[in-house]
Amino acid sequence: MTTPSDVVFSPAVKAIQTARGSREGYARMERRGGWRAEATPDLAAFIAQQRSLFLATASVAGQPYIQHRGGPPGFLRVLDPETLAFADLAGNRQYITLGNLSENPRAQIFLIDYANRRRVKIWGEARVVADDPALLAMLAPADARAEQAIVFRITAWDANCPQHIPQRFEAEDVAAALAQRDARIAELEAEVARLRGPAA
Repeated sequence: MTTPSDVVFSPAVKAIQTARGSREGYARMERRGGWRAEATPDLAAFIAQQRSLFLATASVAGQPYIQHRGGPPGFLRVLDPETLAFADLAGNRQYITLGNLSENPRAQIFLIDYANRRRVKIWGEARVVADDPALLAMLAPADARAEQAIVFRITAWDANCPQHIPQRFEAEDVAAALAQRDARIAELEAEVARLRGPAA
């Protein structure tokens, strides 16, 4: 691997890019430094705002699996420029992700911000940490039971364009905006009533 993007731009991918006319554009991107292999301040700020992620793993035979994980903003932490982590909470006890990671550490985190139409893909290797109470205490949201932590070492990441991302909003953000609007309406109605008072 000579550039971080080589983690996914395999020879087969590059051959298709060449055939379809996009390889030279990506080659220029790679010559300029290309994708990053560490969390920049911008990426760390984006991660700190996210309330959910999708974690992709595969068995040693290549059978893929995607798991959703969510929590309050900041549940996915940047431990250092090369390392992310989150608390793995109790779920349906299928343990597919844990089984996959026990034999194949390669993984991907997919983050999508629907409100701002942004998405970030992060490739790397993940491992399960079940014997570090201090780490679990730091990562677990309040009143949540963490079974273990997933620690993810970044190999490469890329931020995609907003094309085809539908714009959606978190229910609590919509409720807060509506409450602010309603408070402003009440304030204006009270002001109108006050100004009309003497005339009436």
